Amino acid sequence: MDRSTVRAALAGLRRTVVGPDHPASRRPLDRWRHRPRTAAVLRTTGLLLLLGLTLITAQFLLDTRRLPIATAWVIALLTVAPLPLLPTRPLLAWRIMFIGQLFGTFNRRTTDNAVVLSPATYEFWPWSPTQVLVIVVVLITVAARVDRAVLAWTGLFSLLPVWIFVPPGNQVAVTLLVVVLLIVGDLLRHNLLTRRALAEQAELSELEKARRAVLEERTRIARELHDVVAHHMSLIAVQAESAPYRLAVPEPARAEFSSIAEAARAALTDMRRLLHVLRSESEDPRTAPQPTLAELPALVAAARRAGMTVELDSDVTVEPPVPVGLAGYRIIQEGLANAARHAAGAEVRVTVREQPDALAVHVQNTTGGIPTASDARGGGQGLTGMRERVLALGGSFTACPTADGGYAIDALLPTGPPLSDEPRDRS
Repeated sequence: MDRSTVRAALAGLRRTVVGPDHPASRRPLDRWRHRPRTAAVLRTTGLLLLLGLTLITAQFLLDTRRLPIATAWVIALLTVAPLPLLPTRPLLAWRIMFIGQLFGTFNRRTTDNAVVLSPATYEFWPWSPTQVLVIVVVLITVAARVDRAVLAWTGLFSLLPVWIFVPPGNQVAVTLLVVVLLIVGDLLRHNLLTRRALAEQAELSELEKARRAVLEERTRIARELHDVVAHHMSLIAVQAESAPYRLAVPEPARAEFSSIAEAARAALTDMRRLLHVLRSESEDPRTAPQPTLAELPALVAAARRAGMTVELDSDVTVEPPVPVGLAGYRIIQEGLANAARHAAGAEVRVTVREQPDALAVHVQNTTGGIPTASDARGGGQGLTGMRERVLALGGSFTACPTADGGYAIDALLPTGPPLSDEPRDRS
């Protein structure tokens, strides 16, 4: 026998005697936690069953072995004690059962040491019926829970009392019975592990299928965006750049065309970033640089070049966390776009304020000087996107008309811990 085998055997012996237990993945009554009455009935039934087995064992010991009441109750409790421990502490239950095997034959009366009073005074079997039942249940349960190194030692230790106390004529049969119990329990354990591995593999397969479906859908969306949106934005940029040379336009109109071309190029840049994210399997946000609040002056300047009247009032001195800064930028960007689309000629005021553990964003426009028709193709996705960004960060969001006929957007974005357990949407 090589040294590795000896070391493995000694390690198994150490785990059997003083090693950690093999707790269950969940407690026996966990499946009934949503039905407290059923759990209470099962718990009460189990306690009554244990009490009944204890009484039966104590009475058997008092009638058959003529033991003192205290001694009979101690042995009875030692006999039944492994049962409640089996679901959560099977190895501890086996240790107690083994002690019960050694001491459960105390003062046993046989034909060699008993005064013949009646046939009931004899015990031709070393342990009481209750203890035999407990031994069988504990052995098969432990075999189904522990690894094979520990199982081999528990089986060997369990056979020692058999070879000591069982009559020689029955030792072989009882030994075979113990071995069969251990083999059956080990087969149950192997079957359980196999089923669990198959279930985990099936779950991984489903997750992989779902991931591939998401990637395919993202690729399709990226393809559509590239073929449709990017194409039209490229045409807008080219036409806006070439219009001053093709048409006799005054200088202010040239600035307008230049602003349109610049906005189209910026949109194309953002579109390329979005397409890269959609086509990539990586979830790393660093693959696509995102705008921050430091770029707000450039955003406002672009809006002014497009003919809007915008006032920016910001007291942000320290850049907030990236998700907060991005959400604030996108909310202001969408607010300016909504004002240009639905209230052309209106004055827009953008206010950004630092608060303790929060960032307050306010975008308000007056009544539009130039009437505009509502674009049914918009679908109202802008407000929905702003609301989702704010609520995802645990903040609060408000979007509503003002008393003077304008429109106001307010967002409070937490920069520290969430403001509350439930995000607020007051629009």
